[in-house]
Amino acid sequence: MQMKDFTIAVQMLVWRPVAEVFNAFIDPSITSKFWFTRSSGPLEEGKTVIWEWEINDASALVKVDEIIINKLIRLNWEHPIPIVEIEFITYGDQATLVIIRNFTVNLVVGEIVDEIVECTSNLTSVLDGLKAYLEHDTNLNLIRDKLQYA
Repeated sequence: MQMKDFTIAVQMLVWRPVAEVFNAFIDPSITSKFWFTRSSGPLEEGKTVIWEWEINDASALVKVDEIIINKLIRLNWEHPIPIVEIEFITYGDQATLVIIRNFTVNLVVGEIVDEIVECTSNLTSVLDGLKAYLEHDTNLNLIRDKLQYA
């Protein structure tokens, strides 16, 4: 079977200053409002944390490869999508463009479409949840509800 490498990217403009948006990914007490339900600690360069999704009893070991304050978070974890990069681009004083890229390696050609659809859908929900939480103080429970019926 032929193997392929590919990158998935999703993005969202969030109407909050870059430091606030960046911190939302570093601080698990905030990230748990729009992505996972529990973490073993904040993201720190060189550290490994455990992220949990309690609704479906899933977890992931997440290694923090690189952090550039208010610019970039590069993560590495198990699953078919080992490398995740979160980029933060400032737009004026009050807006931040967040781009999440997944670098996937060695998927069988027949699995690529399913993986792209699932990953794009999940990461879009993460960004939608981030925007709702930071801009409107509303937890939409998008990932929780998506996983509950998966």
